[in-house]
Amino acid sequence: MSTELVEVVRSGFRECVHRGSAVVLRPDGEPLVEVGAVHGPIFPRSTNKPMQALALLRNGFEPVDTAELAIATASHFGEPDHVYLVQRLLDRFGFTEDDLECPPDLPFEDHARAQALAAGDTAARRIFMNCSGKHAAMLATCQINGWPTTGYLDIAHPLQQAVLSTITDVTGEPETDLGIDGCGLPIVPVSLVNLARAYATLATAPENSPERRVADAIRAHPRVISGTDGPDFRVMSATPGLVCKIGADGVHAGALPDGSAFAYKIDDGSDRARLPLTLALLQRMGIEWTDEHAELASPAVLGGGARVGVIRAVPGVF
Repeated sequence: MSTELVEVVRSGFRECVHRGSAVVLRPDGEPLVEVGAVHGPIFPRSTNKPMQALALLRNGFEPVDTAELAIATASHFGEPDHVYLVQRLLDRFGFTEDDLECPPDLPFEDHARAQALAAGDTAARRIFMNCSGKHAAMLATCQINGWPTTGYLDIAHPLQQAVLSTITDVTGEPETDLGIDGCGLPIVPVSLVNLARAYATLATAPENSPERRVADAIRAHPRVISGTDGPDFRVMSATPGLVCKIGADGVHAGALPDGSAFAYKIDDGSDRARLPLTLALLQRMGIEWTDEHAELASPAVLGGGARVGVIRAVPGVF
């Protein structure tokens, strides 16, 4: 059963409440905080991307640099540097944008979207889609292994079998029925507690191991995996050593270098609840916030352009 996690207070009145479930793990992997339903499977959505990238490394994908590995884990905003990295990866293996099997889209970031439209890119493109880096890296991995480069979205494809095997290995989650993610790939259900443990595994893995390479690429390029003012970029910039990744519909998970970790799911999928909840959980994990981070932890509710309230973690929950 879910719990009240984040509240919206306007003019002293509790206007809205976001419910959900959350877990914080100690460095030894045992729960420090359990709120709501943390042991039943959810769809982690893009929070699974670091584990999907790990599957690619385990199956021969070798990025030219850490930025290329980061774009393979990204939910990018379609900004020019993101598109450049995806196109560079496609070019390196002889693919074109048409080989991507993710759906077409326009850039998520406002300026990038405006630039694309001004340049005459009025139609959505596959390379702009936030998962295009992952799809490009998957195509590369298929080519490396001699697997078909068409139909790689199918769960029966050897690539997706490798991804499924990796995720079940890292999370310890028993295999169950799969879903279909927004980009068309299979999505592996994982409980919040096992999702947090998987991030702890990535964050604390031996240096230069595939797991650690994924974690270090995310840490080194928080803007590549998200975009201008993206939640992951803002949180990792404020928290040295943190590796984290959001997922659609209110999912987030991350871990610190000591192995302490968190994962949560907001029931209504609201993005406005993300930063207050993430910072509250990190504070419970021992992170101390300065005044400059106050707006991340407690975004303003505006009335007539003035601050009249706050979005915050429900006091006393954590």
